[in-house]
Amino acid sequence: MFSKIVYCKSLKCGSYLVHGSQSGSLSIQSQSQREHHWKMSHNVDVEKCLEVASNLVSEAGRLIARNNEQRQDFVCKSNDIDLVTQTDKDVEQLLMDGIRRHFPEHKFIGEEESSGEEGVKKLTDDPTWIIDPVDGTMNFVHAFPHSCISVGLKVNKVTELGLVYNPILEQRFTARRGHGAFYNGRRIHVSGQKELGKALVTSEFGTTRDEAKMKVVHENFEKMARKAHGLRVLGSAALNMSMVALGAADANYEFGIHAWDVCAGDLIVREAGGVVIDPAGGEFDIMSRRVLAAATPELAQEISKVLTQFHPLPRDD
Repeated sequence: MFSKIVYCKSLKCGSYLVHGSQSGSLSIQSQSQREHHWKMSHNVDVEKCLEVASNLVSEAGRLIARNNEQRQDFVCKSNDIDLVTQTDKDVEQLLMDGIRRHFPEHKFIGEEESSGEEGVKKLTDDPTWIIDPVDGTMNFVHAFPHSCISVGLKVNKVTELGLVYNPILEQRFTARRGHGAFYNGRRIHVSGQKELGKALVTSEFGTTRDEAKMKVVHENFEKMARKAHGLRVLGSAALNMSMVALGAADANYEFGIHAWDVCAGDLIVREAGGVVIDPAGGEFDIMSRRVLAAATPELAQEISKVLTQFHPLPRDD
């Protein structure tokens, strides 16, 4: 039986800003902006990129599924819970090496690569793959079947494609900008829910336990428990966002995530007809480590007015 060793990533502690709820406005991309982005990215064969990524994700998924056959022992220092397994490293290397063979000029922002001393690489206009090799590592080490590979491609800082794949339950979400979102090949759409009182909401505790953050997490859980139809914590940001796209959940919010957690999910939600904004109600910033995805603008804005805000530092950029 395959045995996996789990290591703890060293946590780089930062400072945090916390304040109460506030509202904002949605940022809607104009047709001219979309056409400009399309023209700027015309030299990248997005269809070929999607084909290559899909094949590599399938190969990596077989590795994850094979290594998820049992709970495994893990090594960890103190109370750290930000885990990395050898499978995380192997999957990220498989994906990056495979993409480089086809697109040697492309750049990468990967979770495990970014956990080193150099930190997160700066996002530029170059074609950049943003990868989380195993989103939901805590689930993975316990053989809880709710983890996934998340891969997004940005060109000129615009997300062109996204893939989220849970190989254990064979759940594959894909999206290409302007072409819709799909679940196992079937076109999907958000629920259309507009009222928080009728909404199923997902969120997470996150991978840090600092006092300031946990105070806000508990406060927001209490608010959602009182105001939402239901609240779920399943352990994977990318799959939580995919559930919104599928219409199985109506909204997802989280403070403290990273770009690789949400890059693919952001596009999948939007291509399914949903909205992705900053939890305070403004425009989504992928480097801010804050996200709110919802089935409708009305639901997103209602949730933004309820949430106690939290600003993780440092940002991803």
